[in-house]
Amino acid sequence: MAKGQAQEGTRSAVFDIIGRARVFMGISIVLVAASVVLLAVRGLNLGIDFTGGTLLDRSFERPATVAEIRAVLTSRDLAGLGLGRAGIQVSEGGHQAIIRVPELTSEQIQLVDAALASRFGAVTDLRTEVIGPVIGKELLRATLLALLIGLGGILLYVSLRFEYRFATAGILALVHDALVTLGVFALVQREVNTPFVAAMLTVIGYSINDTIVVFDRIREMLRLHVRQTPAEVANEAILQTLNRSINTSLTTLLAVVALYFLGGTTIKDFSLALLIGVITGTYSSIFIASPIWVWWRQLGRRRAATTGAK
Repeated sequence: MAKGQAQEGTRSAVFDIIGRARVFMGISIVLVAASVVLLAVRGLNLGIDFTGGTLLDRSFERPATVAEIRAVLTSRDLAGLGLGRAGIQVSEGGHQAIIRVPELTSEQIQLVDAALASRFGAVTDLRTEVIGPVIGKELLRATLLALLIGLGGILLYVSLRFEYRFATAGILALVHDALVTLGVFALVQREVNTPFVAAMLTVIGYSINDTIVVFDRIREMLRLHVRQTPAEVANEAILQTLNRSINTSLTTLLAVVALYFLGGTTIKDFSLALLIGVITGTYSSIFIASPIWVWWRQLGRRRAATTGAK
């Protein structure tokens, strides 16, 4: 028993995650601040799901590039349609493209298809979606409501299962994950649409699950090691669950990376959001959530001691 405790103490000293929490917090603060600046300056590239517009999913007989498709959309034949700022994604082989443009009528869509066919040969209509601006705004409101309900449900669940300090630390870690992911999307100007929202909800569930595993171990160790400080308990709990967290994350990342490179054009943004979210979620569950809980717990103890001394 003594030997096991000595090994635990040595391991905690070597991998003192809580002791180095200021470093990890500093990294996160920089990332979050950069994300907020990017969101304010560049903004998000909202898809037609939220702004309204037309999506054209087309396959071509001859391969095409983004520049070539844009040249067709801005040609004299289509000059009056205002397609200069169209969003264009092309598959690796160049035989398929997803084009997002302002709302078009069926006649205007036929004009676009004819112009594309004259440049790239036979054009096949794989998918056409037209979303009005009113529906787009309703979808945006529903999306924000879904995110708020999800966060509220997580806050309530963790508060009931653990305590409010755990719940708040977990929510702050989730906000960190969401802001960093949004910041990356603002930086690269990838489209934010309903699949992106689905990815964000998936990441929130994944991240809080990872965090709860650590919190559960902390709660268990608080009962078993009553003489240890919150920092010592949290550090040992993190180390005991570290292998599980890393192995789970690596397995998930392998699947997401395969999805990103092999899944095709239509789910690239979805898989990119998952990729960023899994990385930030793993980081926050190990290096952010538990240190926040430790600092809050220690602050409560100091206040209690000060009140008792008076």
